[in-house]
Amino acid sequence: MTASTTNTSFNNAAKQGAAEAPAALWGGVFAMTLCVFALIASEFMPVSLLTPMANDLGVSEGLAGQGIAISGAFAVLTSLSISRIAGSMNRKLLLLGLTALMAVSGVVVALAPNYLTYMAGRALIGVVVGGFWSLSAATAMRLVPPQQLPRALAVFNGGNALATVIAAPLGSYLGSIIGWRGAFFCLLPVAAIAFVWQWVSLPSMPAQPRPASSGNALKLLKNPAVLMGMLAVSAFFMGQFALFTYLRPFLETVTHVDVSTLSLVLLTVGVAGFMGTSAIGTFLKWNFSRTMVGIPILMAVIALALTFFGDDLAAVAILLGVWGLVATAAPVGWWSWLAKTLPADAEAGGGLMVAVVQLAIALGSTMGGLLFDTSGYRSTFFASASILLLAAFLSFLTTRSQRIAAA
Repeated sequence: MTASTTNTSFNNAAKQGAAEAPAALWGGVFAMTLCVFALIASEFMPVSLLTPMANDLGVSEGLAGQGIAISGAFAVLTSLSISRIAGSMNRKLLLLGLTALMAVSGVVVALAPNYLTYMAGRALIGVVVGGFWSLSAATAMRLVPPQQLPRALAVFNGGNALATVIAAPLGSYLGSIIGWRGAFFCLLPVAAIAFVWQWVSLPSMPAQPRPASSGNALKLLKNPAVLMGMLAVSAFFMGQFALFTYLRPFLETVTHVDVSTLSLVLLTVGVAGFMGTSAIGTFLKWNFSRTMVGIPILMAVIALALTFFGDDLAAVAILLGVWGLVATAAPVGWWSWLAKTLPADAEAGGGLMVAVVQLAIALGSTMGGLLFDTSGYRSTFFASASILLLAAFLSFLTTRSQRIAAA
């Protein structure tokens, strides 16, 4: 079975979701991408501001860091329930409401007089993360024709990659000039622009009829193809973040980089990721199966190579650049798979995907941290490579079942 069969199946399956968009509405795609940028920047900005936030709120840095954990928890809860709670609400209004809630979250955090208020603001951003990403694939299917769906999803993830690149250094820089509260306030104009742009560019998107499984996203796992795909997604993100979460201590203690070099290496990873999201659509059209299997295999090789060349700055920079190139692009492929597999139930499927990703990131980073503390970075990187190879095998099984179904 060739890749063209998979792509034909993808196009046919996505036609239902794209029926309302005979012409590509790229203005809406780019408006949502700006919202993704502001959203991810809001979610991860505390990473570089923990110390001043903790001092100001009168808590430890560990407690301040729980603001990221609570946003993840609420993202999971929202992603599993957004399709059912939203019901027949027009999806344009729902997206605008989530964008407005992102701005409210920024205000609550920036003005927080105490720790509990700060955590409430972080919970709100978690709701937006879960809701917005859950709706992203279904919305893209209504904005562009089927053949352009991978490109639209790549644009969404480009906003994600760009925010990941600059959120931490931007937060640190702004915090040093106008304080951590001012740094959060700076995101409000971006949210406002995203709100107005979406209001102007998004079409009315009435809720579409949904199958019975939409009432509970977990029911989708009864579909063997969905179950296998979600297992592959889970293994991929576990393996990725088991290593990626601990890049900074690895670079500082093994590669022995200074702060400026550290920032440059991480910037390289981010820029490469942005490039990867721009190019991934071409590879998905070429051969979806080989691309989705090859990415985790390549990442596993890089994880192992880092254990041998960890003290060579040039080698580490090149390896991490390739890591960023493929790791950031891979989610585009999985969102494309989701749209093809569940064209009539993309909202519930998106919610399930977000929940799986968030849980996998938490499990992978926790496991990687335990190994890093108890056995050193090599055990963490070996574990990451092992899980990524498992992800490659599960990806193979997923795409094979996809081809069989298409036949």
